[in-house]
Amino acid sequence: MNFIRKFFRFVLHLSLSAVIGGFFITGFLRTGILIQGRSMTYLPADVPEAPIALVLGAGLNRDGSPGVVLRDRVKTAAELYFAGKVEKLLMSGDNTSMYYNEPGAMQEYALSLGVPQDDIVLDYAGRRTYDSCYRAKAIFGVEELIIVTQAFHLPRALFLCTAFEIEASGVAADDANYNRRSYTFWWVREILASGVAYMDVWIAQPEPILGEPEPIFP
Repeated sequence: MNFIRKFFRFVLHLSLSAVIGGFFITGFLRTGILIQGRSMTYLPADVPEAPIALVLGAGLNRDGSPGVVLRDRVKTAAELYFAGKVEKLLMSGDNTSMYYNEPGAMQEYALSLGVPQDDIVLDYAGRRTYDSCYRAKAIFGVEELIIVTQAFHLPRALFLCTAFEIEASGVAADDANYNRRSYTFWWVREILASGVAYMDVWIAQPEPILGEPEPIFP
């Protein structure tokens, strides 16, 4: 009995140590991403001009329209467009089925804001932020862009685009009316997502869905 008790105590201590160690490692990685992203984040009026604004997908409502988070991203990108900060909007999101089409929903909302259809480019295979940044370079030939997303998500997106040798700057598309509980959850989730981003870039290096190049500026 003493041996079994000692064994389970050892396993418990080992598990707790692994959890605490993992927490500190992911926190350290998240801090690195935040520090890097801070110097690359601007207010809309101050962001350097770039050919492309990359608008990253987010959730849709049940009727297929953009959720509040996604609407803020598209609206902010449209403001950059009308301010002459960018020439085109690259809208990258998930389109895993005919019933879930983030890029299409983003385009419809941008059109309602007055953005010309000729200046909207859709990426239907941006299932993750990693995929969107990878494909921006590999498929659409983007060398320089402004990323438009919320403040909790922006540092990771900047890290990923920079990892793919894209000259990136960022503009946060935040609204003060977000649900506080949801926003807190998004920030906490980004701690784990930041660790995954490092793993994807440095270790796993997964290849997203690719295809023939479609350069935005041939």
